[in-house]
Amino acid sequence: MNPALIRREPVLNRQQTITASRLVVHADSSALAAQALNEVADVWPGARSVFVGLAGCLPDHDLLEWSAPENVLLEVAAVGLEAPATRQLVGELAAAGVPLCLEGYTPGAALPAELPFRFLLADGIAQPMVLSAPGIPIATGLADLPAFLNATTGGYDGAAGWFFLHGRKPSDKLNPSHAQIVRVLNLVRRNAETKDIEVALKQDVTLSYKLLRYINSAGFGLSCEIESFRHAVAILGYEKLNKWLSLLLVTASKDPAAPALMQTSVARGRFMEILGKDYFDKSALDNLFITGAFSLLGVLLGTRIEAILQEMHLPEPVVDALLHGQGTYAALLDLALACEEGSSADLVQKAAALGISVAKLNHAQIEALAFADSLQFN
Repeated sequence: MNPALIRREPVLNRQQTITASRLVVHADSSALAAQALNEVADVWPGARSVFVGLAGCLPDHDLLEWSAPENVLLEVAAVGLEAPATRQLVGELAAAGVPLCLEGYTPGAALPAELPFRFLLADGIAQPMVLSAPGIPIATGLADLPAFLNATTGGYDGAAGWFFLHGRKPSDKLNPSHAQIVRVLNLVRRNAETKDIEVALKQDVTLSYKLLRYINSAGFGLSCEIESFRHAVAILGYEKLNKWLSLLLVTASKDPAAPALMQTSVARGRFMEILGKDYFDKSALDNLFITGAFSLLGVLLGTRIEAILQEMHLPEPVVDALLHGQGTYAALLDLALACEEGSSADLVQKAAALGISVAKLNHAQIEALAFADSLQFN
């Protein structure tokens, strides 16, 4: 049997804010799915609700081998309700108070009265309109942002997927507020005097506030609270600080979907950083994070990434990966992208080419997701 592969995607509401994560476990059996889910228990994302569904098999009592966290909503495929073992399991879970979601909902379909489904996931392309649903309707299968806007106009309360990565038109110029962050980053990269960097930061009060908020977040894990930029330099040093200053650029967007884009960027960076420990010296890990985090800069800032990178002094491997898909960081960036929208077979193949097992791939994905959630971009 093949090991179970976990695929992830965010769930966004009408305002394009991430409200939950969705994990689909591709497994040959419920027992293998339970095993894969238990293997990521130590890095489980607890900041939001998590939809969990199975693909490739129907849930049965073997799934109970998984110790499900309290923030889980279990997805049940509509076709699965026809299987006695699945119907019995779902009934028992509903009676025990486990929140349920129906995957593959068709508008107008009669639902079992004894199974209260909180969310109804439906194909937003095949079913563009979904009105008067007996649960909160969530669209799936959307290609881009315009499709999302059509779906929410048609009655959906939100959507699951990576559609928000597509459908925006970039400009060729860097916004002045973004340019100020680039100036601060360049000062840090040149190891400029602390007082000069502080002056640059004070030109935009929100920059200092955001920087301290991210550094003091749970995701960073410091034992003391950083109180000022000078304190941050003393505790972290310039190289580590560069990573956290980079987050300021990632979070500078005013786009309605910016929090979802930010979370995706940071999850990519953390994913590359986690897996990069086996391939690169410790000194390269922050640059791996920046590569992943900057991979959506063009979308986030509404600017062609070439225009952004022209203003920055980034290491050659970072630029090669971002602009040309080449160099020493490119394979891990390619793997990070495949985790989102590549086929499962392609994802497993890319991981195997790097000597990464499916179990390790699953763990890195969920750990990166939990880290991005901890920064609370919404």
